[in-house]
Amino acid sequence: MFGHQERVAILLLIGVALAVIAAHIVLVQIGKTPFASAYTDQSADGTLVCISGTIDQATVLKNGGHVLLTVKNITVFIPATVAGDRSFVKGTNVTVFGTVQTYQGKKEIMVSVAEDLRTIP
Repeated sequence: MFGHQERVAILLLIGVALAVIAAHIVLVQIGKTPFASAYTDQSADGTLVCISGTIDQATVLKNGGHVLLTVKNITVFIPATVAGDRSFVKGTNVTVFGTVQTYQGKKEIMVSVAEDLRTIP
């Protein structure tokens, strides 16, 4: 039915698919922590960073329900689609993973998925 080359090609495709699935499972389990660097004022736009601290201020923006947090004097932008129906309270300890971006000349961290904003008990 299949020749030798076709069987080898199918086995290679199955092997690659299994490797990709295994890599995905491993990366999901270890999370973003090993890939994120600590935020500094010199962090370049597009860099994956992490900060931990206490929410000093939480503001829901009037234009769309986006949320701005201030943590350690750093602005964290949370799009409405990520914030969902969560409430953010001053004094809550959080760990935030996000991408550095510059908005109106000021650096901020943008959170792209809800799982990247964790409260610390």
